[in-house]
Amino acid sequence: MTIDNPRLLRDAFGAFMTGVTVVTTVDSSGAPVGFTANSFSSVSLEPPLLLVSIAKTSASRAAFVQGKGFAVNILSDAQKEVSNTFARPIADRFGSVRWQNGSTGAPLIDGVSAWFDCTLYNVVDAGDHDILIGKVEAFDANQKAGLGYYRGAYFTPTDAAEAVNAGPHVVISAIVEANGSILLVDDGRGGLSLPMTRVDRSGTQASLNKLIAEHGVTAAPGFIYSFYEDTKTGQQNIAFLCSAATGDPSKGAFVPLSQSGMSDVTDPAIRTMLERLATESEQGMFGVYVGDQDAGRVSTSGIGKP
Repeated sequence: MTIDNPRLLRDAFGAFMTGVTVVTTVDSSGAPVGFTANSFSSVSLEPPLLLVSIAKTSASRAAFVQGKGFAVNILSDAQKEVSNTFARPIADRFGSVRWQNGSTGAPLIDGVSAWFDCTLYNVVDAGDHDILIGKVEAFDANQKAGLGYYRGAYFTPTDAAEAVNAGPHVVISAIVEANGSILLVDDGRGGLSLPMTRVDRSGTQASLNKLIAEHGVTAAPGFIYSFYEDTKTGQQNIAFLCSAATGDPSKGAFVPLSQSGMSDVTDPAIRTMLERLATESEQGMFGVYVGDQDAGRVSTSGIGKP
């Protein structure tokens, strides 16, 4: 395809799955302004920098490029309407959300997965957009699943799993990670395994939430880390990588995520999966396994730790 068709080029850019943010600041009169953006990226840890881009035709551009700072609010999967509100030409975008001013004065929206309060570090001219580079002065994050965007539509981490037939032969497991350790439980055979359950009529997401709650941990259902079929039993297995807060589970215990720490996991497929996770955690880059209990392929997601 040629690059002289902006619409086709925009659709091609949309093939990259992103999160959804609302970028906020205050104008010269102190009034809050903001817009929805998925052009967000971490840049540096030393110093802590991030970037987001704004169209030069945006009515709020001057407030961002001339202000002292801005905030990036990463929306949670329950905030589709917040995204829609800040993407439309609505006079009072902040009237329908709860928010508070951060240290730079930029609005921090309640209920988000994470927020970053930044001073303006640099503005880079980039064609029909300006790139705003912010220095992170304060931030907060929690276990809420983020809102995703792909080819013009929203998605959440468990949406893909809902498309899988939630029948009696689908088993889900929760890889609950906290501070470099994994929650393991007694498998009833003298060894260890992951928390797992059959998907019931409530669906994949509800079954996963129920499984996490049964083990007494606070964890956000994350993305699918492994999907494989046991050809001997005809059972489909879906493993979700879930981020947890610290604390003592009511069932099982957290075990260090390492090659040696997984030695008591009796199921070879699960042990191999966790050994892969240990290696990928060290590298900061994760993939998704698709196959059966003996062989398959790992598709690198390209998503790593910031």
